[in-house]
Amino acid sequence: QVQLVESGGGLVQPGGSLRLSCAASGSIFSINAMGWYRQVPGKQRELVTSITSGGSTNYADSVKGRFTISRDNAKNTVYLQMNNLKPEDTAVYYCYGNINTMRYWGQGTQVTVSS
Repeated sequence: QVQLVESGGGLVQPGGSLRLSCAASGSIFSINAMGWYRQVPGKQRELVTSITSGGSTNYADSVKGRFTISRDNAKNTVYLQMNNLKPEDTAVYYCYGNINTMRYWGQGTQVTVSS
């Protein structure tokens, strides 16, 4: 059994910062790509960013220059540093991991950007 547990969401004012974490645990033999999606009610889940096991990253155009993904392979954890947050970043953020040839998801964490 593999689990992904997220933490770090919350309420922040426009221009503020948040850091999300997502830790994988359980019977893990290999982890390839990890990343983050977000979803707003009534819209499809969209890919925000991803990172390979080797550290190559990919970002949605809407977050480039503001968000940074990183991972600690020793801790099986992926992080999302979000700076200069905007109201349109408000969403539920879901982490994922391609673990042991399957994709697993975190439970989701709410990020709200509002004054």
